[in-house]
Parts: sequence; C-alpha cells; structure tokens
Amino acid sequence: MKNRILKGGLAAVIVLATVAFTNTKKEVDVEASTIAWTGEKVTGSHNGTIELKSGHIMMEDDKIVGGEFVMDMSSITVTDLSGENKGKLEGHLKSEDFFGIEKHPEAKLVITSAASKGNGKYGIVGDLTIKNETHPITFDLSVNEDSAKTHLTIDRSKYNVRYGSGSFFDNLGDKTIYDNFELDVNLKF
Repeated sequence: MKNRILKGGLAAVIVLATVAFTNTKKEVDVEASTIAWTGEKVTGSHNGTIELKSGHIMMEDDKIVGGEFVMDMSSITVTDLSGENKGKLEGHLKSEDFFGIEKHPEAKLVITSAASKGNGKYGIVGDLTIKNETHPITFDLSVNEDSAKTHLTIDRSKYNVRYGSGSFFDNLGDKTIYDNFELDVNLKF
C-alpha cells in the first residue's frame, strides 16, 4: 500500500513539474509597447495613443493559450491636434460622453482562446471590457520571439460610448461620429 501511495505521489510530482515547464507567462514591456487609436467622423478623423498598464500572454508548448491586457484610459492622448483643440478633445474623450475615466479608469482584454494559423499568426477570441461593458471580440495576432502586433476594430456603441453616434441619435448630419474605432497594437516582451 505504501508503495502505491509513493508511486502515485511521484507521478503527481512529475505531472506538475511537466506542466510548470510547459506553461510560460510572457510579460509585456509596457514602456516599449504602443497602442494607437483612430476615430472617424463624417468630416474627418482624429488619432492618438493609449498606454498599456499591464499585460501578459500565456503560452503552453510555445502556443498561445490565454492572456490579459489592461489599458490605462486616463492616458488617452490626441496626436493630430495641438494647443487648445488638443486639450479640449482629450478632455471630452475622458468625460462621460466617451470613456468616463473617473468611473472607468481601465479597459481590459482577456484572451479566452487562440488558434494557430501558422507562421506565428493566431486567431484570437477574447472578452473586451470598456466602461464595465464586456463583449466578445475576435482578431488576428502576429507573434514572434520578442513582439506581437494586431489591428482591432471596435464598435464603441456596444460599450455605452454613444456621443455623436448615428446609431442612437437622429439628425446629426456632419456631426456624426462613426461607431467603429481602430486600434493598432504593438507589444514588446
């Protein structure tokens, strides 16, 4: 009986050791990583940046199996304007009309599944949370040894970001702001 318990315990240790060596958490270098945004309206577009607060990708046998990324919404900046106009738009984006950073200082993306498409490209399924609203999102992620990149299209209207949206307000004319905004994400590990 002691022999069986000893063998069972040894087998459990070997299994746990194998799991520990095959699972890897790749931490993102938030200082070297970038998130650029673009939002469009009938009369043009604006762009800027958002800082990543934290992030990691979980790997198992050199394949992505999960991950989590937190964006600091208070860091949102506008890069295509300067002076007073830049300050006004940044303030408006941080207000309740858009991202409401006082109540919702962070946005989060959690990878729920990933499928390899070959050559370092993955089809990713995740849950994106903005303003306490969580919805599924899919996108492709290209990964190499020390970096990853993706382009996301996000429908802001799903996250209660309604200001100037033709989906919610009539007769906006040339004041209409399109619901979709774009994120270009470049991660460094």
